[in-house]
Amino acid sequence: MQQLLYFLQRYKNFLFFLFLEIIAVALIINNHSFHRSKFISSTNFITGGFYEKSANFSEYLYLKSRNKELSLENSILKNKLEVLATIVDTVNIDTLNSTQQFLYINGKINNNPYNNIDNFITINRGSNHGVTKEMAVINSKGIIGITDNVGSKYSRVQSILNSKSKINAGFKNNNYYGTLKWNGNNYNTVQLTDIPRQAVLKIGDTIVTGGKSTIFPKGIPIGSIRKIPEKLSAANTIDIKLFNDMANLGHIYIVTNLDKEAIKSIENNNE
Repeated sequence: MQQLLYFLQRYKNFLFFLFLEIIAVALIINNHSFHRSKFISSTNFITGGFYEKSANFSEYLYLKSRNKELSLENSILKNKLEVLATIVDTVNIDTLNSTQQFLYINGKINNNPYNNIDNFITINRGSNHGVTKEMAVINSKGIIGITDNVGSKYSRVQSILNSKSKINAGFKNNNYYGTLKWNGNNYNTVQLTDIPRQAVLKIGDTIVTGGKSTIFPKGIPIGSIRKIPEKLSAANTIDIKLFNDMANLGHIYIVTNLDKEAIKSIENNNE
């Protein structure tokens, strides 16, 4: 208290002058529309900048939850698009019996090793969420793997970076296809083998899932041709640069093929 009184006593003249200045400015702003508009404009500029910074900071704090919301929204949109695609595909055959073939479940990767010869990924979705064995796991950039072991809350995924992984894949611009494997070297490069000799290909061509199995939908992105052997043989092997950065994976979609059992039943009856 004593220090406050000392401060007021010492700077009383300056404080009185400042008080008079504030009153003068207030009178000018109040009685002159030009100065009032300038003051309001300046105040809006300052407070607007402050609120923008505050909003950006708040948005950053809620970025994680917003990403989860966007992932859920994307899975819902994918399911709606799948329904629409099915309706368009079957409208000329039987509009009453058109059904959705693929269902997308959103999730997230908990553990993602990529430096081993046989890599397995852990995801935060299990049987409680509708996940079973042999389901495709993808994200917005491309394929990631296939569910291998399913618990109630979590599942293990056989990564495409696994020596035992074999996935049907082909060219986006034609109907030739082969088998996608990994030689264990570069975690961002896989190999496409067993390509027909007559297939026309060039560096940069896009490789997608072939749709010849009941796991992956047809046309899911994989990567682009990185290297072609100088001499083509009956069993060509080409290097594919993955669209995904396999060392930096986050949100995913687990794909359910609702027609899997029906397809397998037909195929088994034909054997």
